[in-house]
Order: sequence, then structure tokens, then C-alpha cells
Amino acid sequence: MKNNRVALITGATSGIGKATAFELAQKGFNLILTGRRINILEELKKNIETHFNVSVHIVSFDVGDKIQVKRAFEEIFKIHNAIDVLINNAGLALGLSGVDEGEIDDWDRMLDTNVKGILYVTKYAMPLLKKSNAPHIINIGSIAGKETYPNGNVYCASKHAVDSLTKAMRIDLLKYNIKVTLVAPGAVETEFSNVRFKGDIVRAKNVYKGFIPLAPEDISHIIAFIIDLPSHVNINEITVMPSQQATASIINKKEE
Repeated sequence: MKNNRVALITGATSGIGKATAFELAQKGFNLILTGRRINILEELKKNIETHFNVSVHIVSFDVGDKIQVKRAFEEIFKIHNAIDVLINNAGLALGLSGVDEGEIDDWDRMLDTNVKGILYVTKYAMPLLKKSNAPHIINIGSIAGKETYPNGNVYCASKHAVDSLTKAMRIDLLKYNIKVTLVAPGAVETEFSNVRFKGDIVRAKNVYKGFIPLAPEDISHIIAFIIDLPSHVNINEITVMPSQQATASIINKKEE
């Protein structure tokens, strides 16, 4: 396991992050998994290490809290000499209302997590990425970062920022031979809508009714493909949609 590549995945407790953890473990990556729910991280570590010959280091912190991020990386530095792949996956949406009716606390949390979180984690991971022979940063964006939809305002703005930051990273880190990729999914059935609607399960389930959304594993397969490309090849960005989705807000839903 000493020669295995190391991947750090934020937001690994569910959805795309969790699926990617299993995908990369299967490919022999040692993992650093982060999230806010330590009990789920502990279960995930046990499950992966039981089924795959890899090591899993878990760290629980909020990516939007710069003090917590700094402390987390002080711990990571003690265990790891390098990180080969950083997957900035942690993100969320809160609320779906006009900008005149939005909750300020929701705005703050979305910007802290979706934008500042990527900045903080990437900043502190940089010394370890620079020590890798083949460093790669993958930012999980969204179709909401490509177009703005009704009542999406601040969430869409945060994902547009991820899109722009990814381009900036690719420019600024080119001299270090660090690959940078944006993966921008359309509708993926995860905890996303449950979080957005603050536990309103009925409303959350209705988001995915009448069509077949993407599964987290669809995105994790794509991430693995991107990582496995030859060193001279980089996917700058990829937008992935369910076949029944044309734009952020146009989905061909069938009556059930």
C-alpha cells in the first residue's frame, strides 16, 4: 500500500463523494475522506478497508470553516507526504426561492461551502499536491454553473464561481504540472434535494419523478476515467446530463 496513489475526497459521506471513494478504492487508491458526519466516515472507513487492500484516513470538519480546515490539514500533514488527487466535492443548495425572499443564512452557508470551501481545501492541500508526480484537482460543479435557472440565484452564482475558479486554477497551477478538471453534472439523485428542501422528503422525491436521473456511480465512473488518462491528456471540463434532461430546467418528465 506504500506505493498506492492517494486521493482526498471532500463531502465523502454521501452521494458522489461516497461513490467515488468506493470507485477509487477499487482502483487501489489510498484515501483521505472528509465530511461533517464522523459516524458515517467511520462506517465508510471500515467498509472500504474490509473489502479493498487500501488505507483510509478520515477527518471530520466543515470545509467552509477556515480554522477547521487548517487544523484538519495539520493532522493530514502528519500522516501523508503527498496527495495525488484532490476531489473538491463538498457542496450544497439551500432553498429555492426568489432573491427577494431568500434566507441570508442559507446564502452564507452556500457561499461558505461551495466557494470558500474549495478555496480553503485547495490552499492547504497545495503543498501535498506539489509533492506528487502526477497531481490532479477535480472540482465538482453543476449544470447550475453553466446556466441560471428560476429561483436558483445564489446556488447558481456559487456554482458559476466554481466554474471560474477551476479555470483560474488551471492557469495558475499550470507551472506545477497540476491537472485541473471541472465535472458539471445535471440532475443526480442524492441527498441534494433533501438538503435543499430542509428535510421535506416528499418535495425532494418529486424532483426526480417522471425521469431517470443520474446516479452517483455515473459520476464516479467518469471521475475515474478522467484520472486514468495519460499524463499528457487533461479533460478541462465535462458536463454530464441524464438523457431526458436538456438544460438545467428542461427535463422530459413522463406522467407516472
